[in-house]
Amino acid sequence: MSSLYKHSRNIPKADPFIDLLFNSLLGFSFLFLVSLLFINPKADQAKVEKQAEYIITATWPQNLADDIDLWMRAPTGHTVSYLKKEVGWLHLERDDRGELNDTLLIDGKQEIHPINQEIITIRKRHPGEYIVNLYYYTAKSQKAIPVDIRIDRINPKYETVYRKTINLDKQDEETTAVRFTIKEDGNVHQINQLPVTLTPYSLDHLPRLLPDAMFGKPQ
Repeated sequence: MSSLYKHSRNIPKADPFIDLLFNSLLGFSFLFLVSLLFINPKADQAKVEKQAEYIITATWPQNLADDIDLWMRAPTGHTVSYLKKEVGWLHLERDDRGELNDTLLIDGKQEIHPINQEIITIRKRHPGEYIVNLYYYTAKSQKAIPVDIRIDRINPKYETVYRKTINLDKQDEETTAVRFTIKEDGNVHQINQLPVTLTPYSLDHLPRLLPDAMFGKPQ
């Protein structure tokens, strides 16, 4: 009867050393997968490229339909505006068209954003002179519009380096709001308002483009 309780096949004994190696392999594989979730070179690189060094803002009274445009020329001679919103390290972050784009869709509901403001960021402390102009694109109020122009430095600490209120009196008026020079160390100096025209004779004219290599971009 004892034969009835015998196993039909031989079962080899487990080797504890092999079990230890297998468990160690599983542990290292898990740690490797976790590390991939926290290491993303492409995302980190994109974050660095988009970091703002300076922010230039033009703000005019809210609830007005008037359209004021920011134009800015880089030391390379190229200009960023609503016509060309990204030129090298200059970016027009917000193109405000007065009341035309004050309505936002949030959670399926339309909400009014009455603040009138255009924003340009400088994402690289490239030395040279920068020129900021204001252009009165559309006049609805038929009165002088006060525009608050300011330059804020973001890196390494936040500070306002320039602020001034400029009145625009009529449609198609262009004025030089501020000219300033960024030095090699990133500081701003030589601030003035010597007038210069940045807008082309025809507003549908696009500025001539420079090769990407001029702005440190890969070919």
